Amino acid sequence: MEGERGDDGLKEPLLLQHVNGVAIDIPPQQQFSYDGSKKLRTVKFKIREIKCASCATSIESVLSNLNGVESAVVSPLEGQAVVKFIPGLITAKRIKETVEEAGFPVDDFPEQDIAVCRLRIKGMMCTSCSESVERAIEMVDGVKKAVVGVALEEAKVHFDPNLTDTDHIVEAIEDAGFGADLISSGKDVNKVHLKLEGLNSSEDATFVQNFLESTQGVSQVEIDLSEHKVTVSYDPNLTGPRSIIQYLEEASHGPNIYHASLYTPPKRRETERLKETQMYRNRFFISCLFSVPVLLFSMVLPMIPTYGNWLDYKVHNMLTIGMLLRWILCTPVQFIVGQRFYVGAYHALRRRSANMDVLVALGTNAAYFYSVYIAVKALTSNTFEGQDFFETSAMLISFILLGKYLEVVAKGKTSDALAKLTDLAPDTAHLLTLDGEGNVISEMDINTQLMQKNDIIKILPGEKVPVDGVVTDGQSYVNESMITGEAKPIAKGPGDKVIGGTMNENGCLQVKATHVGSETALSQIVQLVEAAQLARAPVQKLADQISRFFVPMVVAAAFITWLGWFIPGVAGLYPKHWIPKVMDEFELALQFGISVLVVACPCALGLATPTAVMVATGKGASLGVLIKGGNALEKAHKVKTVVFDKTGTLTVGKPEVVSAVLFSHFSMEEFCDMATAAEANSEHPIAKAVVEHAKKLRQKLGSPTEHASEAKDFEVHTGAGVSGKVGDRTVLVGNKRLMMAFHVPVGPEVDDYMMKNEQLARTCVLVAIDGRVAGAFAVTDPVKPEAQIVVSSLRSMEISSIMVTGDNWATANAIAKEVGIGKVFAETDPVGKANKIKELQLKGMTVAMVGDGINDSPALVAADVGMAIGAGTDVAIEAADIVLIKSSLEDVVTAIDLSRKTISRIRLNYVWALGYNVLAVPIAAGILYPFTGIRLPPWLAGACMAASSLSVLCSSLLLQSYKKPLHIKDSKDSSLD
Repeated sequence: MEGERGDDGLKEPLLLQHVNGVAIDIPPQQQFSYDGSKKLRTVKFKIREIKCASCATSIESVLSNLNGVESAVVSPLEGQAVVKFIPGLITAKRIKETVEEAGFPVDDFPEQDIAVCRLRIKGMMCTSCSESVERAIEMVDGVKKAVVGVALEEAKVHFDPNLTDTDHIVEAIEDAGFGADLISSGKDVNKVHLKLEGLNSSEDATFVQNFLESTQGVSQVEIDLSEHKVTVSYDPNLTGPRSIIQYLEEASHGPNIYHASLYTPPKRRETERLKETQMYRNRFFISCLFSVPVLLFSMVLPMIPTYGNWLDYKVHNMLTIGMLLRWILCTPVQFIVGQRFYVGAYHALRRRSANMDVLVALGTNAAYFYSVYIAVKALTSNTFEGQDFFETSAMLISFILLGKYLEVVAKGKTSDALAKLTDLAPDTAHLLTLDGEGNVISEMDINTQLMQKNDIIKILPGEKVPVDGVVTDGQSYVNESMITGEAKPIAKGPGDKVIGGTMNENGCLQVKATHVGSETALSQIVQLVEAAQLARAPVQKLADQISRFFVPMVVAAAFITWLGWFIPGVAGLYPKHWIPKVMDEFELALQFGISVLVVACPCALGLATPTAVMVATGKGASLGVLIKGGNALEKAHKVKTVVFDKTGTLTVGKPEVVSAVLFSHFSMEEFCDMATAAEANSEHPIAKAVVEHAKKLRQKLGSPTEHASEAKDFEVHTGAGVSGKVGDRTVLVGNKRLMMAFHVPVGPEVDDYMMKNEQLARTCVLVAIDGRVAGAFAVTDPVKPEAQIVVSSLRSMEISSIMVTGDNWATANAIAKEVGIGKVFAETDPVGKANKIKELQLKGMTVAMVGDGINDSPALVAADVGMAIGAGTDVAIEAADIVLIKSSLEDVVTAIDLSRKTISRIRLNYVWALGYNVLAVPIAAGILYPFTGIRLPPWLAGACMAASSLSVLCSSLLLQSYKKPLHIKDSKDSSLD
């Protein structure tokens, strides 16, 4: 019954009533009964020294007796064991130990089960906060690694799911005084969110959960009964959203009829950012509502006697109306509007750390409570005269809130590029239903989130491509600039790949979906950039080290400043006229101390690196250059040597025949026919180039409709060529080694032809018929038109270029000479390429390797910076530090130039952040006051502190205006491989 449902769900597209969902009544079929309460895990490993079937049986018996093991199967021939167990009752490690205790060694046992989750963290202010969150997470039993990004406001946690879960991690973060929301876990990359009508009770929820978990392809089910929402994680190779919706419709039983429709959850990041922005804005306005009158009553109206005299009227003893009004208006600002500073400071001190909240709370409390002391003293004394600082506390909080509001707005702009990428995919698609002969039966509009693998969709001119796929019908030009940075539209026809989020220009295309959901190139790019923005750059270590002792040092400096002004003032060590008329020695010293507390800014230091990395990685992604984090950026800016692979990197990677010659009495027509017949069954790129050229040449010479012969006894000779019989003739097509193996004489005329072509970077394909060389094809892999300009540009950046290839020396030297590379390593295998890079590194060079990301993986890993070029839709290349989506070499220059600009910007940010604190703290402490009379009041010091964070953010945002250093026009169409 279940298999039947699965087939139906995959074969028959469900007719959707509206774009966002499905609501079809299906009569109740059969009640499903099964136990979905047991969460099973499977572990596979090899067991050695199994001598017979009885050994396998005894191992199975020992394992089956373990509490928690559901089943154990051991193959006596291969020694392969497959064990299903309940993680809550037994661990994989205990299973391994049991087998070893039985006397059998275990091999290929999987590494410890590690899960990954991403969390959104709320309430972080600076690097000190991110370190506190990291420590809180790492203290949870089972957590292996935690990385927290203060600018991205996210955490990535690696943990053992047998020991802890995401709920415990969230709880630990909240205990540390921060908010946390789960964004995703590694096992649920493909999710569909559904609204389920008919879900009314906990029994319904249990039934639906058990039902879905037993369905093939469904990995996890989460149900929110109060909201009637179901979130399903699934394997797109086995099922899809529409199939899951159909399963839910079929789960209707008895009086319960389920109606499922797609639910799009709000974008949490944007929602949180908007909420935070509104919160700071509203608090600033409320603060101003009270602070502005306080400022008027303390500084403006007293300067205008006509309007300010009434403020000096005594309420009781020496307490004036002005002082009482300032006290009343300042109190809500201090304790209601400024509550977040108290909460932040409390949590920071509770976890034995200190942040900006501590500094603000100390400064404002000192001003406020001293002012309260003055007010109470004035109330109880008829002779006391003193100056309150209520305006200092109120204005300080207002300016800091304004600074935080502007900072949040600027922070939002650092992820603009990523947001634009996320929004590229269209919301709807035209789904086609075809009959057996490929004719369209029906067409409907569906939500893109409901698309499944192998769906056929229609893309009209001017519409965006919804998912990755292959064109099955139609011709058009597709603009891929938003993904690859390639400005020129690419011609697309049957068999060509298209990328989701790109724009169809002028023709109608039918496309078969190959990658949907989180597997699309667009989703992978977004995931890669998000991971990059979370990765911490080594240069950030400076800020991390400073942040540990920054706040305690500032508090100490503030206390020393207060003592430094108060004690000499009491002792009469400086002139009395230095003290303002409305103050005494204590009050002047207190003002300087508070100014030091609030002027110091740890936030600017913490934001210097991550904001620049966020903007740079986002900007790089929009240009088709995916940089995997700050570490890759920092390494790339140091590169002094770039090693290029030849085939597919410096060259186009598509061989083409440039000449064909005869060395015998055979006609060109017969020569072409023989070569075509022999090479027709070969998959080698050079063979395909020979066949294509021979067919074109045959058409030019006439009789193109003649039936082509087929080669019999076809045989491939690895690294040499092919052989076979065409009619009654024996045909060999390949290199000189093949001719020698079959004792075919190669005359001086042929040798001369081969030598001339090899010097021109061409490969010669010889064709022998009945034991004699009949002719040859000269094949070349054209050099990319931009290669020479790129090598020249790198040279101008003081970067040397080296070529490494598996080809022969003659071809390698010819290519190197053409593009302007002076140093070549030829006839090198993949491991040899990696060794050459290590040799260069031993000479003290920082080396970047540019390759295709597949054959060059060892070299990409060995290099300081691995650049995978021409990744196209395959953007998740593990070996590379930088992924270049296009095949254009100009992006190598872009990647290095962008990294240099970014590191330069980070250094500038540090100069500003550190320079600000180095200059501002002494000025706030009053170092200029004796000489110039310039004093930095606390409220102005707070404004300066807010401005410093904002200046660092604006500095990072300037990277959004980055322009590529090279804009090379390619004369030929390029397409993604």
